[in-house]
Amino acid sequence: MDLSFLAELGIGKTNSGAYDGTWRKVKGDELVVRSPIDGSEIGRVTMATAADYAAVSKGCHASFLRWRELPAPKRGDFVRRIGEAFRQKKELLGKLVTLEAGKIVQEGLGEAQECVDIAEFATGLSRQLYGLTIASERPQHHMRESWHPLGTVGIITAFNFPIAVWAWNSMLALVCGDSCLWKPSLKTPLTAIAMTKIAAEVLGKEWGALVGLVIGPDLAVGSALLDDPTVPLVSATGSTRMGRIVGPRVAQRFGRTLLELGGNNAITVLADADLGLVVRGTVFGAVGTAGQRCTTTRRLLVHESILDDLQARLVKAYAQCKIGNPFDKRTLVGPLIDEASAKAFDHAVAQAVAQGGKVLIGGKRAKVPGGLKGGAYVEPTIIRCDTCIPIVKEETFAPILYILPIQSVDEAIELNNDVPQGLSSSIFTTDVRAAERFMAAIGSDCGIANVNIGTSGAEIGGAFGGEKETGGGRESGSDSWKVYMRRQTNTVNWGTSLPLAQGITFGD
Repeated sequence: MDLSFLAELGIGKTNSGAYDGTWRKVKGDELVVRSPIDGSEIGRVTMATAADYAAVSKGCHASFLRWRELPAPKRGDFVRRIGEAFRQKKELLGKLVTLEAGKIVQEGLGEAQECVDIAEFATGLSRQLYGLTIASERPQHHMRESWHPLGTVGIITAFNFPIAVWAWNSMLALVCGDSCLWKPSLKTPLTAIAMTKIAAEVLGKEWGALVGLVIGPDLAVGSALLDDPTVPLVSATGSTRMGRIVGPRVAQRFGRTLLELGGNNAITVLADADLGLVVRGTVFGAVGTAGQRCTTTRRLLVHESILDDLQARLVKAYAQCKIGNPFDKRTLVGPLIDEASAKAFDHAVAQAVAQGGKVLIGGKRAKVPGGLKGGAYVEPTIIRCDTCIPIVKEETFAPILYILPIQSVDEAIELNNDVPQGLSSSIFTTDVRAAERFMAAIGSDCGIANVNIGTSGAEIGGAFGGEKETGGGRESGSDSWKVYMRRQTNTVNWGTSLPLAQGITFGD
């Protein structure tokens, strides 16, 4: 593959894994970075050590102490310029996401666009960090609620959205007056280096340490981050297993966490649904990113009267999905991130069959046209299940879709909610009563509930996140900025007496 474009993003053959305003001369182990497309080496990173982490954290904290005093609109102007820099390098960033994460070209570009969009959102937000005024029960008093910068925000990201998740967190954190300390996935470190270099160039020498970066092993660098008292918030995206480690450990030091964990997302299809929309929404949701999104559609709950018809349409659509090199614009399904993911796919399919499921299409490793070797390619798979077999309740990060029959919207809601995770959900129907029931308190228990669109493809304007084992965190839009700040209640006495609340009298 042609790797010459990497130089335009400041990525060399060997790269430092720590940034604290300057790229540190680290002495950790060397990480060989391989593309999931064919397993070829695309770069190397010298990983950070615990000592490097300490230096980066110190730099982040020192920068925060100064940055918090800069007026929020001024901070927003820096973020605006970072967003413009992302826009100028969108094509290169999208290409790097494809190279390192294996996403098809359109998805790589889409992720780069999310970084531009969230920077624009955050820029506007910098003039809208509103508090409240509160009526006081005491005469000649007033109360208000104000918001202040929190500190250094630790950001742990996963391989499947190697740049967008960092941008969701960091752009909001920066306008809120915080600094950021990023620990990216070791499967996608080059994208982290590229994004940090772009942001740091805009911030300049004075503020560069606001976007600290540490690329290193969990045991050394990850543990240091979780235990760091100067990091009041850790935003972590990954598996539920990872969340069970991060949440309690940070809580031990009374730190905060923002957790974005697993998803086992379902689409409900009622008898009156527009099946054309259903097919389109399901294929994108279940097959996009080779099934490696937390919002991937993994379950399809279909009214029994239309199940056979929809099933046939989906099998036909799946048969037309081109599997192969994600740089080929005709490709819809690229590789899984690594062989371990492919083995998890194999195991899930075998378990589904053993438990009574029937493979309708796929279920095997894919033969990639053109002789492309070295990548973990699998066939998008549909499995029919007459009942909710155990494997259906497990999240497998691969393109496996389970189809189950339903008889009513209430049965669908029960099945939708009968999994440990609670991220995204969707219903296809033209019945407004059924749609509203699905979105009501008695309906979907997920953080996201959609009508006549799929489970995947959220916009940055709405808060993103889920309930239960998904972790409860919210990132991106709406009022999610509040998690990056600390709330303060103020009471001001502008009179000459000191009345007490609740009418209490104390002494004379």
